[in-house]
Amino acid sequence: MSEFTFLEFFCGGGMARAGLGPGWRCLFANDFDAKKGAAYARNWGAEALKIGDVGAVESTEIPGRADLAWASFPCQDLSLAGPGAGLSGERSGAFWPFWRMMRKLRREKRAPRLVVLENVCGALTSHGGADFRALGAALASGGYRFGALTIDAAAFVPQSRPRLFIVAVDASLHPPARILAEGASDNWHSPALRLAKEGLDEAARQAWLWFRLPEPAFRNASLVDLIEAAPPDAPWSGEAETARLIDLMSPSHRQKISAARASGRRLVGALYRRTRYGRDGERIQRAEVRFDGLAGCLRTPAGGSSRQSLVVVEGDSVRSRLLSAREAARLMGLPDSYALPARYNDAYHLVGDGVVAPVVRHIAEHILEPILRA
Repeated sequence: MSEFTFLEFFCGGGMARAGLGPGWRCLFANDFDAKKGAAYARNWGAEALKIGDVGAVESTEIPGRADLAWASFPCQDLSLAGPGAGLSGERSGAFWPFWRMMRKLRREKRAPRLVVLENVCGALTSHGGADFRALGAALASGGYRFGALTIDAAAFVPQSRPRLFIVAVDASLHPPARILAEGASDNWHSPALRLAKEGLDEAARQAWLWFRLPEPAFRNASLVDLIEAAPPDAPWSGEAETARLIDLMSPSHRQKISAARASGRRLVGALYRRTRYGRDGERIQRAEVRFDGLAGCLRTPAGGSSRQSLVVVEGDSVRSRLLSAREAARLMGLPDSYALPARYNDAYHLVGDGVVAPVVRHIAEHILEPILRA
C-alpha cells in the first residue's frame, strides 16, 4: 500500500511518478499535450489524468490533501537554448495558473504539504534573477519555506543534464535536522544558486532552507552500456553521411576522432550539430563530439538544438546514427518496460522534455520522505 500521495502537474509521460516509485500514489495528473497524455495513460492508467490547460483545472477535480505537488513546468522560455522570455513567456508562464491552483487549495485548507518545482538552471539567472525572485516570493507568500538544489543527472545516469529543483515545505512542518545544513554545499548548490538566493526579497530569504543531500552511489553505467546494436528507429548512416558529419567538425573535434581511432578500442561518443559563429559573425554549422562516457543533455528540436547522434569508432571504422528512442529513455533512467510512443519523434520529444527518474528518487528518499515521516 502506498504511504504518500502526490499531484503531478506538467506530468508528460510520468517520469516524476517513475522516480517517486511505488511508495507514492497519484491523486491527480495533468498535462496540456495529448500525445504525452496518451503515453502517461499507457504506462500508468488514465484514472487520475486530465489532459488540458492547467489554467482550466478546477480545485474540485483534486481530491483530498496531497502530500506533494510536483511541477516540472515548461522550460523553453527559461532555457539557454530557448528564446528567453522567462516566466512571462507563453510556455514557462504556465507556472502562474499552477500556482493560483496551489493558493486556492491553501484557502480550502488542502495545500500540499510539499511542492517541488523542477526547471533548467537558467531559471536562476533569467531576466537578471527576476524570475527566481518571483518564484521565491510566490512560495514564501503562499505559506512555504523553501530551498533549492542544482543537480546534474550525470551522477545517476550517463547523461549530462543539470537541473534546478526547488523544494518547498509547508510552514507548519518541521524538517528533521539531519536533512538541513547551515549553509551551501559545493555538490548541490552552484555559485549561480547561491547568488540567486542572495537576490531574493527579505521574506523569501527568511523562508530559505539549505537542504543536505548525500552523494549517490557510484554510477557504474557508461553511454556504451546503454546503446542498442541495431535499433529499428535509428538505422546506421551510410559512409557518406558519417564523412559529412566529420567534415562539419572543427579541428579540435576531428582530433577527438583521430585519438579514438588511435586508441585501438571501441569507443562510443555523443554528437550534436550546432550553429556557431565565425570571426566575421557568419553562422557556421558545426558537429561536436564527446567521448567521456556521457551523452549530452537530451533536448527536443523546439529547445533550439538538433537531435543527438552517436558515433562509434573501432579502429579505422567510424559509424554514426541518431540516438534511438529507447536509448534516450534509458538515459532518463526509465526501465525498458516503460512503453514509448510508436513514432520516433513523439518518443524523443516525450523523454527529452522529462525529468530523470533516479534524481527524483534520490530527492524523495533523502528529503521528501524524511520530512513527511517526521
